[in-house]
Amino acid sequence: MQIGDLYLDNNFFLAPLAGISNLPFRLLNKDYGCALVYTEMISVQGLIRRGKKTFNLMISDEREKPVTFQIFGSDPAALADAAKICEERGADIIDINMGCPVKKVVRNGAGAALLSDPDKVRSIIKSVRNSINIPLTIKLRLGLDHTSLTYLKIAAIAEAQGADAICLHPRTKNQGFKGEIDTDALKTLKQSVKVPVIGSGNLFTADDAREMLAKTGCDAVMLARGALGNPFIFEELIANSATHPHQGRGTGLTPMQSTGERFRLKKVILKHIDYFLEFYNEKKCHKEMKKHLLWYTKGLQGSSEFRQKVVHSDDLPQMRRLLDDYLGA
Repeated sequence: MQIGDLYLDNNFFLAPLAGISNLPFRLLNKDYGCALVYTEMISVQGLIRRGKKTFNLMISDEREKPVTFQIFGSDPAALADAAKICEERGADIIDINMGCPVKKVVRNGAGAALLSDPDKVRSIIKSVRNSINIPLTIKLRLGLDHTSLTYLKIAAIAEAQGADAICLHPRTKNQGFKGEIDTDALKTLKQSVKVPVIGSGNLFTADDAREMLAKTGCDAVMLARGALGNPFIFEELIANSATHPHQGRGTGLTPMQSTGERFRLKKVILKHIDYFLEFYNEKKCHKEMKKHLLWYTKGLQGSSEFRQKVVHSDDLPQMRRLLDDYLGA
């Protein structure tokens, strides 16, 4: 697959997830075949003000390339400046978020608020396109609600101003992450633009992703919740296998019974821990891995007690001992 002048190994991407899509998580999913990873959503104002926490979101590594830096804001000039900073910090693609439904983002005129302001979208895309030399993409939703579906108009403007690909989460802003996604809208978008279209939303298993590709004709899929505790989903998608021991793990439907499966799961968890320790201290690793272990073990036999112990563990060494007890030393 190609976005702008960038060639990708496949069409399976990892979505930007707030509080989750840090460098260790991205590296782990790259190891299992993900073609394109995204940073957490980066505030333009945070970049302009040189905020330490904001700049930490841009920590990258050659092993994760290509990587997309996703930015959000509402001022065209500020977005252009921020995009340039991201390019200088190693971004391979700049993605502008035009779909985030979170109130604190929308009330500042960013994210999904831009769906009702096509003139500003035009200015933003033009300004950012002129400020960078790498591919530019946008991520959007259908509109603010079902009475104002503006995604086709916004997509047309973005394409005309030089966007190299468009990602659509086919829900409205008001839906948040609830309700059914509109795959017909995704298909319509694909038929209305010439640039690649990326689909997202409700992709919990490899079958979900394959079905979205088949039903809509979109060029790629972006996985979010389906990849939590389940980097194997990319491996399965690439293999294009109908059956896999981890299929459905993202929804917690497949208990893990065999010694081999437990060993495989423990191996990926330990790799995740190693990546954390490469870039952060033990305290940060312990805090972050608590939530990941809940996802890794969701739905597994006997996981309830283990998960409770993990949540109340005091440090990383204790967490490792709990892991040995549960999955085998």
